[in-house]
Amino acid sequence: MASFDFSGLSPDTILDALESVGIRAESGLLALNSYENRVYQLLAEDQRRYVVKFYRPARWSLEQIREEHAFAHDLADADVPVVAPLKFNGESLLQWQDFWFTVYPSVGGRTFDGDDYDGLERIGQQLGRLHEVGARSLFEHRPAIDMSMLNNGLEIIRSQAEIPSHIDQAFHTTLDALASAVAERMQGMCDLPQLRLHGDAHLGNILIRDQEVNFVDLDDSRNGPAIQDIWMFLSGERDQQLTQLDALVEGYEVFRSFDHKQLSLIEPMRGLRMIHYMGWLTQRWVDPAFPRSFTWFNTMRYWEEQILAMKEQIAALDERPLSLLPDVSW
Repeated sequence: MASFDFSGLSPDTILDALESVGIRAESGLLALNSYENRVYQLLAEDQRRYVVKFYRPARWSLEQIREEHAFAHDLADADVPVVAPLKFNGESLLQWQDFWFTVYPSVGGRTFDGDDYDGLERIGQQLGRLHEVGARSLFEHRPAIDMSMLNNGLEIIRSQAEIPSHIDQAFHTTLDALASAVAERMQGMCDLPQLRLHGDAHLGNILIRDQEVNFVDLDDSRNGPAIQDIWMFLSGERDQQLTQLDALVEGYEVFRSFDHKQLSLIEPMRGLRMIHYMGWLTQRWVDPAFPRSFTWFNTMRYWEEQILAMKEQIAALDERPLSLLPDVSW
């Protein structure tokens, strides 16, 4: 098994892996913005640009990665604009030494401007199409958006996080209060219609080219309710979020009916992600790339700010959920 922190992944290993599938780099390797995996862009001798992705060892099983690839190909076959992995001799999941990797065509584009409401409507349309495909079947091996994410994040924080002693009690008291509030408001979520989701749909995973929306990075694909792929596009004050939400849902409903009752899950899911993200950073801290890239993490100031952020989220959970319709409640 390769090291959890990619210590064995050298430039020569990357180039040899590419050559094993007939891709010879003409340019150097440009590291792209990915911390969970290792992702590089290159120009090959055939004058095509590729992106190669090496999966973090011991994170996903081979069955789970193959489900991610199958979903991407299902979407591409349905003309949903997603960047799907290339196949070599019928296989998209490739191995070199102890590493598993995949190769994508490099797709150009610009990042999305969150204040572009026409663009949000287009994103909503493509999310509706993505969910139509995602609803045809469920993942068998990949996990779901459910309480296991909350419990796993809590376990990692409680067992591995290095909380400064003078705020340890305040931090864990607030963490427990947020977790309890999230768990209470997520009751019944498993009874909602489940589908295959992008799982990490946000502005950073959208590329715009010639007004076309392209989804990238299905690495966090999971089963779950539709709202998971919508709420992370919302930001700012309540009125601003309502305007963003209105544009997304208007586009979404061109292709798929939207369950407005799921809006009550937005703040619980935001709280869930806060805990999950703290756990993710804590667990990945053994990877040397993380202390170099996340210099603000694991400092006294960071943990103090998390106490404040969690208290603010607890207050947000007590507010009336966003709604585009009158008298809609969970």
